Amino acid sequence: MRVRATVATTVLAIAALLPRPALAQDAPGEGEPQEVHAPAGMIAEAVPPNYVTGAGWRVDLSGATPRPAAALTLPPILPALAQDAPSQRPRPAAFEYSDAYHTRRKIHVYASLAMVPLFVTQVALGDSLYTNATEGKRTAHIIVGSGIGTLFTINTVTGVWNLWEGRKNPSRRARRLTHGILMLGADAGFLATALLAPGEDGSGNKSTHRAVAFTSMGVAVASYVFMLLTR
Repeated sequence: MRVRATVATTVLAIAALLPRPALAQDAPGEGEPQEVHAPAGMIAEAVPPNYVTGAGWRVDLSGATPRPAAALTLPPILPALAQDAPSQRPRPAAFEYSDAYHTRRKIHVYASLAMVPLFVTQVALGDSLYTNATEGKRTAHIIVGSGIGTLFTINTVTGVWNLWEGRKNPSRRARRLTHGILMLGADAGFLATALLAPGEDGSGNKSTHRAVAFTSMGVAVASYVFMLLTR
């Protein structure tokens, strides 16, 4: 009995010391992902030397200098917004004219209103004299011409005087100068027209007299219309 018990105990001890056989695992089902492990040799060849990898981190032990990060560039609109708003330019002070200036201006305007009717009358009288000259038509032509001369004398004095007073006013200076130059040119033309007027004996050049008169009237009307359109 003792021998059998000793043998049985020895067998059980040897059986306990032996490794257990691996249990058969079920084959993976179709459609389930399978985990593939690369050999350690392939991993070692793929990873460069002095490069330690791990879960979620990497350490480079090669000593290479890392590339500097790219400089942050702001959009072009941001520097513009960052600049201070330009200071507003002060408004130019209003130019003050004298009471005499306004009086002369009224006279100048009222005299200009009579310009066109006098021109129309003088052209009609001149055409009539050109074809059929009479003493009455010649007298009327001289009277209307004198009226135009008086009108332009008044407008020249008031216009040049006001132009001089407003010489320091920068507002619409070019407009005033343009009008003044045109009207002075018309004044010179009317003076030449009077000097070229034919005499009672028929002397003088009627065609030249007429051409200079029409040119002077055209310049004066152009200056007048210019002032009306640029008010």
